[in-house]
This record gives sequence, structure tokens and C-alpha cells, in this order.
Amino acid sequence: MKFYLVDKIESVELGRRIVTVKALSMAEEYLADHFPAFPVLPGVMMLEALTQSAAWLVRLEQNWANSVIVLSAAKNVRYAHFVQPGDLMRCDLEAMEIGPSGAKFKGTATVGEHTTVTARLELSCFNIKDKAPYLTGADESILATLRKRWELIGGPAAVRNAGSGIRDSGSGFSRRVDE
Repeated sequence: MKFYLVDKIESVELGRRIVTVKALSMAEEYLADHFPAFPVLPGVMMLEALTQSAAWLVRLEQNWANSVIVLSAAKNVRYAHFVQPGDLMRCDLEAMEIGPSGAKFKGTATVGEHTTVTARLELSCFNIKDKAPYLTGADESILATLRKRWELIGGPAAVRNAGSGIRDSGSGFSRRVDE
């Protein structure tokens, strides 16, 4: 089962930074087990929210070239505050490097003025057809689903609001005007 941990794209600085929001509610399935008397977002899910946020910026920078973007390393991870139902967790990711097959980020998540987690992330990017050639059509299907999700969580609007030098192509992704 895939958990979507980015509910809204708040802002985008293409190639540099992305800010997203995760709204935690009691409807999240995993809260039934973590923990019934004191429901909190598991630490691994906080880290996954940072990863998913960073992946959106990578997709934009790579012009949606890779269907799969996964966490390959998490360094200097520090947890500092619980995230409980009703909280809005804001994820702020700064790109250190974005290349064709990977990326590095510094990330911080907060609830209000409280830092919940900080980490340095390394992401790997690839297409399924490169690992399993018999699944050639899978990449297009995954990317189509991701583009729809990007629109639902406000990605195109965040790119439009980013200001000069960036335009929304209308198809769910963006490019620098000077390209």
C-alpha cells in the first residue's frame, strides 16, 4: 500500500526549493496501531513525507524523465517533536544537487514553530523499463498518475506563483522560460 504524504504544494523554486504540507487526520490507517492511546505520525512516515516532497522538485527539474524516485540514503536524521492528528506538518526541502540519476537535499519538517524532523536525503531516480524491459508501458502509466496527483495537490498553481523565469506548460509540469 502506498501512503501519500504530501497533501499540498505550498511553493516551488525550480531547481532549488519546495515547500509542502501534510495534514494529519485520524483517518490515517496506520494511526490505529501507532499508537491507539496516543496516535502520532511514525518517524519513518515523517521521513517519507520529506522524500516525497523532494521527489516532486526532482520531477520538475528532470522534466518528468524518471517514473521512480526513491530514498537511497538518509543522513543526520533528527526527530524532535510529535505530529498528532489535527496537525499540519510543513516540509521544507532545499536541493543541494539534482542530476539525471539522483539528487541530494536538506530537509526540515515543522508543526507550527516546532521542528519535527531534519535530515539530509539522497534520492535515486530511474525508469522501470531500465530495470525490467518487459514492463516498458509501466513508466508511462506511472507518470500519467503522478501528473494527475501533481495537479490535485496544487503543483501547477505553486509553479505559477513562483514568479518570473518559470512558466506552467499546462500539462502539470514546468520549465524555465529561458530554456
